[in-house]
Amino acid sequence: MIKKYLNNQFIIGTLILLTGGFFSKFLGFILKIIITRKIGIEGIELYSLITPTFGLFITIATFSFPTAISKLVSIEGRSSKKVIFSIIPVSLLLNLITLAIIFLISAPLANTFLHEPRLYYPLLSIGFTLPFIGMSSIIKGYYWGKQRMGIYILSNIVEQIVRIAILVFLIPICLEKSIILTISVIILVNMVSEFSSIVVMLLGLPKGITITREDLSPKKNEIKDVLGISIPMTSSKIIGSIAHFLEPIILTTVLTHVGYSSRFIIREYGILNGYSLALLLLPQFFTMSISTSLIPELSKNYAQKNIEMCKKRVKQIVSLSLLIGFISTSLIFCIPEFFLKLIYNTTLGSNYIRVLAPFFLLYFINTPISNALQALDRSKEAMATTIISSIVKLLLIAVLSNLKIGIYGLIISIIVSLIVSTFLDYKFLKGSLEYF
Repeated sequence: MIKKYLNNQFIIGTLILLTGGFFSKFLGFILKIIITRKIGIEGIELYSLITPTFGLFITIATFSFPTAISKLVSIEGRSSKKVIFSIIPVSLLLNLITLAIIFLISAPLANTFLHEPRLYYPLLSIGFTLPFIGMSSIIKGYYWGKQRMGIYILSNIVEQIVRIAILVFLIPICLEKSIILTISVIILVNMVSEFSSIVVMLLGLPKGITITREDLSPKKNEIKDVLGISIPMTSSKIIGSIAHFLEPIILTTVLTHVGYSSRFIIREYGILNGYSLALLLLPQFFTMSISTSLIPELSKNYAQKNIEMCKKRVKQIVSLSLLIGFISTSLIFCIPEFFLKLIYNTTLGSNYIRVLAPFFLLYFINTPISNALQALDRSKEAMATTIISSIVKLLLIAVLSNLKIGIYGLIISIIVSLIVSTFLDYKFLKGSLEYF
C-alpha cells in the first residue's frame, strides 16, 4: 500500500509542496515578523492601503499564465519549449503596458481616491516589479505542469531567503530616512527576490535541453491556446482584484461622508488587513500548495474522461484543506492575542479575528473548489461566482458603512461574500462532475 502511494506522482507532488511549502512559509513568517515589527502600525496602515492595488496589477502581469502553461505542458507530446517561448513576448508587452498605466494613475490614486498623497512613490514602485513577477510565473507554470515540485519549492525558499537578507539590512537604514522610502524598498525588493527565483528554476531545467532558433520563434497557435485558457481565468481574477482595489476607496469615501476621520479609517483598515486577516491567512500555503498540484492532475483526468478519478481527487483535496482549516482557525479563534503578540508584537485586531475566524473555515474549502473549476474548463462559472460575490461585497460595504458601525461593515461584507462564493463554486463544481 505504501509503495503504491510512493509511486503516485500526484501524492508525491502534493507531499513535496506541503513539506517544502511549510519551510518556505516559515521563512515568510520570519519575514513578516521582521517587517511588521520594524515598520510599526503606521507602516502597516500605509502598506495595507496599497496591497489591493499591488494585487490587481500582479493579476494583470501574470495573466493566469502559470495555470494555463501547466495545463498545456502536462499534455503528453506537447512541446513545452514552444509553449513557453511563444508566451514570453506577450508577457513582456503586457508588463510594459501595465507599467505605463501605473505611471499614469499613481498620482490621482494616491491623492484623490486613497486620500494619502505619500503613497505616490510606493505605487510607482509596484510597476518595476511586474516584469520579474511575470517572467517568474511563466517558468513556475512549466514546473507545475511537469509536476516537478522540488525545484519549484526550492526557488520559493531561495526567494524568501534573499528577501529576508536584503530587508534585514535595508529596513533600518531606510527608516532613518522615512517610512515611505521603507515601504517603497519593501516593494522593490521583489525585483531581486523574483530574479533569484528565476535563476534557480533555470538551473533546475533538465540537462541536455537544446534551444534552437525555431524554438525561440513565437507560434500563433501556442499563443492562442495559452490565451484561450488564461483570458477567461484572468477575467475572473481581475474582477475579484478590481473589487479588492475598490474596497478601500469605497470604504474611505463612505465612512468619511458619515463622519469618521481619515486617521480612524486608515488605522482600522490597516489593523484589519495587516494583522487580523494576515494572521487568519497564514495557513493558506497548505491550501494553495495542494490546490496547485490538483490543477494538472484534474486537467489530465478530465481530458481522458476519467470523471471518477476527478471526483476522488477533489474530495481528497477538499477534505485535507478542511482539516487544516479547522485546526488552524480553531487555534487562532481561541487564542488570537497569543499569535498576534508572537508574530506582530501587538494584540490589535483580536476583536476582528473572533468575528471572522468561524466563517474563515470556508476559505479553506473555497480555494481548492475554485481551482478545480478552472482545471475542468469551467472558467465561465468561476467568473460568474466572482462577479456575484464581488458585487455583493461592494454593495454591502457601501450600505453597511452608512450605518456608522465603523470597520464592521467591511467585516460583514467579507463574511457574506465568502459564503456566497463558496456556495456558488460548490454548486457549479457538483453540477460539472455529475453531468457525466
